[in-house]
Amino acid sequence: MNNKVVLVTSDTFGKGEQELGETVMETFFTVLKQQPELPAAVFFMNKGVYCLTNQSLTSLHAKELQEKGVKVYACKTCVDHYGVENDLTAGEISSMAHFVELAAKHEVMTIS
Repeated sequence: MNNKVVLVTSDTFGKGEQELGETVMETFFTVLKQQPELPAAVFFMNKGVYCLTNQSLTSLHAKELQEKGVKVYACKTCVDHYGVENDLTAGEISSMAHFVELAAKHEVMTIS
């Protein structure tokens, strides 16, 4: 999996009830961080940036992935749009240009 970048474009995994989608997202990251091979990076954009705030348990898993050496990024345009810069508890703010660079080097797996 170290040749992949995970792109998270929503604060839920799948389309359905909000609470269920949040739970499934948290479960995905719980399982992901336990894998022997971790992704090269995880990039959060659009409403996905909420996953990096204290409003989401997913942020705890993202922080653990960071501690394991996975690069975790939040889209600056999205962070600014939703006004969550001061609420981020994991990841670093990055640009769309950086995501394009990552996508050129790695396979992208999209979670939406």
